[in-house]
Amino acid sequence: MLEQRVQQHFFESADLLYQVAEQLGRPLAFAAQMITDALTGGHRVLTVAQGHAALDADYLAARLAGRFEQDRPGLAAWSLPAQTRAGLDLSRLLQAQGHPGDVLVVIEPEASRAPAWAEVLATAHGQEMFVVALTADDWRGQLQDTDLQLRVSAPRAARVVETQRVLVHALCDAIDQLLLGSEE
Repeated sequence: MLEQRVQQHFFESADLLYQVAEQLGRPLAFAAQMITDALTGGHRVLTVAQGHAALDADYLAARLAGRFEQDRPGLAAWSLPAQTRAGLDLSRLLQAQGHPGDVLVVIEPEASRAPAWAEVLATAHGQEMFVVALTADDWRGQLQDTDLQLRVSAPRAARVVETQRVLVHALCDAIDQLLLGSEE
């Protein structure tokens, strides 16, 4: 009984990954191109998330600034803290750090948190930044035509988190491919 429950995690994850590969392959490639264009144009990538997802925002920024699987020069990317100790809110921090042409990558695996991001998205748009949102909910009402949403919908939050990590890996690989070509 327990063995079947454990196996079910792998089956659910594999099923969702297949669905996402079909649905998000093209949008993810577009996101990679958007980010690569920004970086090669002298702009930056800022990543942000709340709660445990902040670790994935940090991870994405580290893979871009450092390296993913290929050696390359570091890219202008860093993670913004969702909460700051000095009482500075995220929107104010983004207003200070974001510049026109930069890309803000938001990672939000929790359903129903879209309203919490409204002010941050409005600030990014006010700064003339592009937004790439990895979400569990539909954020169409908060995103502009120049933004891109990579939505992973699943009944279990753990499956969303796992799939978003694969999206981050695929995004880093695609950016490296665009910048360096294939190492194969």
